[in-house]
Amino acid sequence: MLKQLKKFTFVTAIAALTACGFHFQNGQLIPQELQTLTLESSDQYSDMAMAMRKQLQLNNINLVEASPDVPVLRLNKTSTDDEVVSVFKQGREAEKMLMLEVSASVKMPNRASYPISAKVNRTFFDNSRAALAKSSEKEIIWNDMREQAARQLISKMVALQHQIKNDKQ
Repeated sequence: MLKQLKKFTFVTAIAALTACGFHFQNGQLIPQELQTLTLESSDQYSDMAMAMRKQLQLNNINLVEASPDVPVLRLNKTSTDDEVVSVFKQGREAEKMLMLEVSASVKMPNRASYPISAKVNRTFFDNSRAALAKSSEKEIIWNDMREQAARQLISKMVALQHQIKNDKQ
C-alpha cells in the first residue's frame, strides 16, 4: 500500500509540474523599440558578429536591412588578449587568462547613441604535450566566450529601456 501511495504521489507531482505551463520567454524583456533592429559590423562574417546574430535571433529580435526608422546595433570593436597566469617548474606556461572585450553601441532612429560593452574572462590550462587537443579546446572556449559576450550585450540592451524612456520625455 505504501509503495502504491509513493508511486501515486510521484506521478501526481510529475503531472503537476508538466501541466503548470512554465516556459522561458525569450525576448520578452527587450524593449519594444529594440524588437526590430539592424546589426552592423566592420566584418559581417566575423566570429563575434555571427555569435551576436545568433543570440539576437534566439531572443526573437527581427534583423532587418538598414533603414532610417530602425535602431542600429553596431559592433564597434572586439579585442582579444591572453596573459600568463601561472608557470610550471621548468618555466613553461601552465595557465593563461583569456580575455574578450566587445564594445558596441545602439543608435536609436533620430536620437542619441547609447554605448554598451561586455567583457568576458576565462582561464585556460595550457599543456604543451597535448598541443593539438589544447588548440581545439581553446577555440571552443573562445566561441563560448563570444556567445557569453553577446548575451551580456543583449542584457545591457534590456537595461537601456529606462534611458530610452527618459530620453523620449
